Amino acid sequence: MPTPAPRSAKAEATRAAIVGAAMRLFREGGYDATTMRAVADAAGVSLGSAYYYFASKEHLVQGFYDQLSGAHHDLVGDVLATETGFAERLTGVLEGWIDLAEPYHDFAATFFRNAADPRSPLSPFSPESATARATSVDIHRQVLAGSDLRLAPALREEMPELLWLLQMGVVLFWVYDASEGQARTRALVHGVVPLVDRLCRLTRLPVVRGVANDVVALVRSLRA
Repeated sequence: MPTPAPRSAKAEATRAAIVGAAMRLFREGGYDATTMRAVADAAGVSLGSAYYYFASKEHLVQGFYDQLSGAHHDLVGDVLATETGFAERLTGVLEGWIDLAEPYHDFAATFFRNAADPRSPLSPFSPESATARATSVDIHRQVLAGSDLRLAPALREEMPELLWLLQMGVVLFWVYDASEGQARTRALVHGVVPLVDRLCRLTRLPVVRGVANDVVALVRSLRA
């Protein structure tokens, strides 16, 4: 399959304007009540142009996911450049996502309702989510690359995707977290990251290495 031609700066700006208008309307009036025509009007483009860039409201949200994952990638640059401890790096990445997503928490459950459908473009495993997914997995690859964590080569290869799945679990918890500022989600991150850190370090021990190899084999068989 040929590689898609890169979008022009004008096209990227138009896409960003449409996504930004949609997110404002979703926050103000709710996802279900927002129409594509209202999004187009708010973005200052024609309805045809809105549909040219985004085939549906679900695809609009996917565009937002792409923007959010890109912003997350930029945000965590400082912690990845200064911290070497695996736990500190992973905590910074997960908390960074919570900080970025906080303004959208009130209508996140609406998004998840659509994302839970495996046929939806909003599913984190859908082809439409490939860009956002790849960006997030790459962030976790960087978490490992600059950390003090030492893993067997096979486990290290699979670990970025496993960490992304951990992040998806945190996101699901966050969606339903009604505590102020999603404090419970932050407590979850601070509780689970040290456990992951210790479990990963244990995989270097001969008595645990076999289990780690079984995990790798399972992940690869499921992917196949």
